Amino acid sequence: MRMKKTTTITAVLLATALIAAACSSKSDGGTNASPSVSAKAGESPAASVKKEKLALTWFVNAANSSQLPAADKDFVKKAIAEKFNVDLKLLYMASGPDYLSKINTMIASGDIPDLFYMDGLESVKYIKDGIARELTNLVTPEAMPNYFKYWITPTDLKQYQVQNVFKRAPVPYTKKVSRSYYVRKDWLDKLGLKMPETYDEMVTVMKAFTEKDPDGNGKNDTFGFSTSGNGTTLPFDFPEFIKNGLVGDFVLENDQFVDVRTDIRMQKVLDDVRKLLAMNVVDPDWLLNKSGQHIEKATQGKVGIVLSAGGNDAYDNNANGLQVKTKAVTGVANVDWQPFHIGAKTGTWVELLPGNPFLISSKTSEEKAKRSIEILDWLASEEGYLLTQYGIEGVHYKRNGKQIERIEDAYKRDVLDNGNFLSIYNWFVNFVQGQTDKFGLEIIDKSITARDKAISEKLKTYKLLPSVGTSLTIKEGMDLATLRKKMSEYHIQILFKEKDASNWPQYRAELMNKYGGKNIFGYYAEQVTQASGKSIKFMSDN
Repeated sequence: MRMKKTTTITAVLLATALIAAACSSKSDGGTNASPSVSAKAGESPAASVKKEKLALTWFVNAANSSQLPAADKDFVKKAIAEKFNVDLKLLYMASGPDYLSKINTMIASGDIPDLFYMDGLESVKYIKDGIARELTNLVTPEAMPNYFKYWITPTDLKQYQVQNVFKRAPVPYTKKVSRSYYVRKDWLDKLGLKMPETYDEMVTVMKAFTEKDPDGNGKNDTFGFSTSGNGTTLPFDFPEFIKNGLVGDFVLENDQFVDVRTDIRMQKVLDDVRKLLAMNVVDPDWLLNKSGQHIEKATQGKVGIVLSAGGNDAYDNNANGLQVKTKAVTGVANVDWQPFHIGAKTGTWVELLPGNPFLISSKTSEEKAKRSIEILDWLASEEGYLLTQYGIEGVHYKRNGKQIERIEDAYKRDVLDNGNFLSIYNWFVNFVQGQTDKFGLEIIDKSITARDKAISEKLKTYKLLPSVGTSLTIKEGMDLATLRKKMSEYHIQILFKEKDASNWPQYRAELMNKYGGKNIFGYYAEQVTQASGKSIKFMSDN
């Protein structure tokens, strides 16, 4: 760039000062000093400052089927390295018991990642144990302008804190949720069955899928329904929750706070689940299935109904979805997974609240913590979002103003065929699919078929119930994890070891009193009261 001539003393002094500052900066012969990067609109100011090179390790949530490519093909790692002068090492696996076991092993060995994604409940324990560091001066509107502009409000953040400290922050989230049952419509058509709309119709389909050889292979090797209990849990996937009017995790009913899984109505849910299991229409391994294994069985042609929250899981253009994978694994050309929900008109779920958080290790240095925060804020920006969702502009997508159109061949070659690795980098916003309206973007996707659009429109018709309106936290001394563990033990005990669910009221009373449920959920009700201005009560004897 040509500089305008000037003879002012001010200009000379300024130039001299800049030279002196450059000479006095840390240097090791150029290996640790990155080129300065001009700050862009919406970008954290810190991103434009020269930085000492740092090595960072993150442990994040990503599908086990995804994998990072060779370094020369990892354009996101390269962009982050150039922009923030870091060597970022990403460790990743799907959230669940194995994820928790891995992070606990790392913590026990003292090899704690600088930043890690964590289950909301477990994060409370890590904060209490001093594993997470303070975030007060790190997660701020000044340090994370994109995070606060597009995704999280200061109120969200304040209501998300626990233990009276600021040591966790939620990943970006949307209130929308696309939870839906999916059914093999090609099996329905073969057996002359209609799309189920009620609980009884759904059970009828499960029975037919189990007993009437829907795949026509002459073997008794299919089941109507499956889910994953991870060895310990009765999942919300079971339609008996919806049948008995229990939707979501926490709800408000007539100014009363309801914890669904400990509600007195669980007696009827458990009895109904017992009846369903006795029909032998559910995959017998459902309880032992780890997260996602029921979906794998569905893609193998072993199961005809599953629940998914993916939104695009049955799309023709989703290489990792039910539709595409089932065709690839089974070789059946007319596979047709279609959404349905018996609660479509009454409520399929509740609007989402801020979900699981990220934490930074208490052993991580201030500089590493700040650099991690800068990268997170970039991931939450339009630039970071586009790179980790669609790839490189001009290579993997075309842009015309606010219109974005993916270049499918290049995207398949460089992303999908390289372990679908963007799904690892976009962990920070990966469940916010279709939220490009945050940036005013319009996605032109020619790979979305008429069938895909019809699925999308159907999901939009599902009714969502209001959330309780605020993130919920527990106080020091409250042990929700132990209560949930005991609750799940009672659920499974009733399902497999008792003649019916008649003992549930007794077990519930124990959960409320001995295990602190009355205090925990009463405290939740207080928080909802404070946020809503209404008097909300938790009735432990309802």
